[in-house]
Amino acid sequence: MENVIRQVDAAFIYIIAFSMALLLAVTAAMVYFLFRYRRDRNPEAADIRGNALLELAWTLIPTFIALSMFYFGWQSYLGLREVPRGALEVEAIAMKFSWVFKYPNGKRSEKLMVVPQGRPVKVNLSSLDVIHSFYVPAYRVKMDALKGLKTYAWFLPARTGTHKILCAEYCGSGHADMMADLRVVTPEEYEAWVGAK
Repeated sequence: MENVIRQVDAAFIYIIAFSMALLLAVTAAMVYFLFRYRRDRNPEAADIRGNALLELAWTLIPTFIALSMFYFGWQSYLGLREVPRGALEVEAIAMKFSWVFKYPNGKRSEKLMVVPQGRPVKVNLSSLDVIHSFYVPAYRVKMDALKGLKTYAWFLPARTGTHKILCAEYCGSGHADMMADLRVVTPEEYEAWVGAK
């Protein structure tokens, strides 16, 4: 999962870097043309037509940039969709305005998801009402939960600690309060927690 997180971060950095470079290039060209071709130096506008090399360049370069952004984004997306074998499956049920988590042994918890450190976790998502979105920023995991449609997300909790689970889709007046805690504990602590009533 650390590799997947790095891929997602790299895709964002790649897209932002290209966007910033393009912004600077367009701004620099605008400033250059503002002074170089101002009216007192060029009273008659020139009309350039039929430059095949220029037309090919401004078609191929943006196409290459867009395809390269798609490639990096697709690689990170595939990593987020391929669940490793042996993953712990937890059902996350979204409703206005709370998350309920159901574990393989039938235990349920509200607004608290407890998982063992070092084991992949597959979160099976569903909604009882409107569209919600399961979002764990610490693991770059975001997936919509829809009524009548089963979706999933997965992550690998590498270190113990507590992270926030948010709803990233506006779902009504209580949307801002639809948060839960993701608590990563040692495998022994998890077994004790999940086995307790």
